[in-house]
Amino acid sequence: MKKSLIAILVAGLMAPVLSFAEKGDFVVRARATYVTPDETSHLIQSSFPGDKLTVDNNIIPEIDFSYYITKNIAAELILATGTRHDVNIAGPDAQKLGSVNLLPPTLTLQWHFNPDQTFDPYAGAGVSYVRAMDNGLATTWAGHPVAAGSGIHIDRNMWGPALQAGVDVNLQDKWLVNFDVKKIWFNTDVYLNPTTKIDSLDIDPWVVSFGVGKKF
Repeated sequence: MKKSLIAILVAGLMAPVLSFAEKGDFVVRARATYVTPDETSHLIQSSFPGDKLTVDNNIIPEIDFSYYITKNIAAELILATGTRHDVNIAGPDAQKLGSVNLLPPTLTLQWHFNPDQTFDPYAGAGVSYVRAMDNGLATTWAGHPVAAGSGIHIDRNMWGPALQAGVDVNLQDKWLVNFDVKKIWFNTDVYLNPTTKIDSLDIDPWVVSFGVGKKF
């Protein structure tokens, strides 16, 4: 019996020591992120019957920074390289319009349910600012030139709310593995020229990320 207890104690001492986040910690994560728009096109059907705009998916690298206000509450700033998406017309006037490059920094406030456990799930909410680093699309529609002096384009700046859920898997030496899902809502107006609005396009992407992190 004594030998068994000694063996259990030795095994416990030799077991890997996991590292959990504490108040005042910073966490840096590097993730691969899949951005899939859940778009809704409101193309003016009286002018373009049967047509709608579509936005394709993309995978991008992403880095984020978290600061633990307490063990349970963390603020996270998500930064990413620009996410480039092709924009197309689907319908009778089907054509490729080109692509736009969107930069989507997002700030969320998270609640960590089990901060001192191997699996640390969390939920968060915040706001996303989306900057169209290039917002110009085609210069023709269905083979016809757009009004002189301007092509089809979207808004340069967009804002929207964000919800988030994920889990950190705590490892040794302050490392962790992370899985994260966000839903971001934002929309943009689409113009044929500076004064002719043709669509109010809700992009509303799902943002799914997987990566590793380090506590400091």
